[in-house]
Formats: sequence, structure tokens, C-alpha cells
Amino acid sequence: MSSHVHSGLSSTKATMSSPETGSPKLPPGVFPRPLVLYPAFEHRQTFIILHGRGSTAAKFGPPLLETITTSGETLQSAFPHAKIVFLTASRNRATIYKKSYTHQWFDHWHMEEPTKRQDLMRDGLNKSCNYVHSILKQEIESVGKKNVILWGLSQGCATSLASLLTWDGEPFAAMVGMCGYLPFANHIEDIARGNSFEADDDEDPFGREEDDPFSHSDDEDDDIFGGNSSAKDLPAEAVAFLRDEIDMEDKAGMKFQEIPVFLGHGTEDDKVPIDIGREARTCLDLLGAEVQMVEYQGLGHWYSGEMLGDIFNFLREKLL
Repeated sequence: MSSHVHSGLSSTKATMSSPETGSPKLPPGVFPRPLVLYPAFEHRQTFIILHGRGSTAAKFGPPLLETITTSGETLQSAFPHAKIVFLTASRNRATIYKKSYTHQWFDHWHMEEPTKRQDLMRDGLNKSCNYVHSILKQEIESVGKKNVILWGLSQGCATSLASLLTWDGEPFAAMVGMCGYLPFANHIEDIARGNSFEADDDEDPFGREEDDPFSHSDDEDDDIFGGNSSAKDLPAEAVAFLRDEIDMEDKAGMKFQEIPVFLGHGTEDDKVPIDIGREARTCLDLLGAEVQMVEYQGLGHWYSGEMLGDIFNFLREKLL
């Protein structure tokens, strides 16, 4: 992943500043330097936070830090010992924007049709999940596994969930998702329930004709998604499917089952409809994850002081 990362985390203490300001635009596919905010007190925790599609750390970070909860707290006042690491997605061509460049963790089709053109997600998810994993490993080495939080909004939430399910390192403290979704959720749910599914007549949702992981094999031992598996293996098969789809090395572990997840979603979200968020929660339940989801009446595609207050309370219970 070193060829895709502009630089690692800065070791110099500094106030909030944008690494993008005054810098030449990086080539497509390169992850910009993270935007890091160091704590005023001893560094004991690290929050790794991912923005949504089309945004950057410099745009997303300040409003989140300035939002006040209903109890009068901000992220920094609630967690004065936390280093906050805002990651920025690399610039890549977006299919739905006529292939113009934007900051996105992965390419995908319109959210009104989340099951269409899922092949678009593969390459970006592979690179972004590996990038997130590298930051997780670095911060776990620094402050310990029970002091690291992964957090994402919208597509950043989707990337965080995919990173969570494919994580094979030490179980970290918790994951937070806001108004997000789970890539390949429809297929993950089908596998986890032991159901079969068929591709659309006019389109292969996996974007390929020959390498079909759901085709029947003459050798039952080679059919990892076959219908002869016992129920206890279904979650592992669903995760193996995700790893295969985004070309991640297959691992036997299910470390995400030891990592609690909080999902917050507005009922009036017009960009990622709440039903898609509920589907993510259902998938996590089926996979054996510890997940809680809170729905916020009247809230659109964003967060609120009430949601952040619930997140802060959740994190206080999970951090050392």
C-alpha cells in the first residue's frame, strides 16, 4: 500500500490545519496525508474518522469537531486524551459523475439502485480497506487495541464496515457508522441466511462472466458458498464472499465479532435511505456482530447533536 499513500501520520504536534492547503494536487489513486489533531493532554486514545464521498478531511473535520451535543459537549471536550485522525479518500473517476474525478473511497452506482453495478466497488474497496487497516495497525501499536475507534460517515461508514469485516488484526475498541450502508449487503445477507440468489437476466452484478463464486462445483470441498454447509458456517462463508469480491486475502478469523458497532441513521435520509442502513444492521446481526442501531426522527443525511451524544455515551462504555 505504500505506493498509494502520500505519507504516514505526522509526528509533530500541531493545531488543526489542512495538509491539502497550498499543496499541489496529488495524482489519482494516492491517499493524501491524514489530517491529525493531537490531544491537549496525554495521548491515550485514537479516533480514525472517514468522510463521505466527494468530501475531504479538511472539509469534514471542522464541522464535526464544532458540533455540540444536547448535553453541551464536543468531541474534544468529551475525549480530551484522544488523537483524532481524519483520513481523506484518494481522487478517482466516479462513474455516475461521467467519470469526472472526486474524492471517493470506492466507485459505485446510484444509491437508488444499490444492487446495480456492484463490480464498480471492488478495486476501490480493496485499496481503501488495506489503507484503513494500515492506519489501524499503526494506532493499535501506539495506544493499544482497546483504545482505537474506527468511525465513518456515509461512504466512509461503508468503507469502515468493509474494513471491519475483513480485519484480521487485534480486536479494537469499537466502530461507529453514521448514515451509512454495507457494500454487497444483499448478497452477504443471502449467504448468511443460507439462501441462493440469481443474477439479473440482463446483467451480471459481479461484472464478470466466468469467475462466478456461486456456480456449482463438482467437488463439494471446493464450493465455499454451496448449499451443503451447516448453519454455523454461514457467517464465515458470507465474510469469505466479501473478501473474495474485493480481492482480500482469505482469513479464517472473525475478529469483528469482538468489536462492538454503533450505527446512527436519520429517518429522512434522502441520499442513503434508512432501509439501506437497516439492511446493514441486519447483516451484522446475521454475521454475529455486536451491533446497535439508533434511528433519528426527522434527521436527513447528516449527524446531529443528539446522535453525537449517543455516540459519545457508547464510546465511553467501550474505551478503557
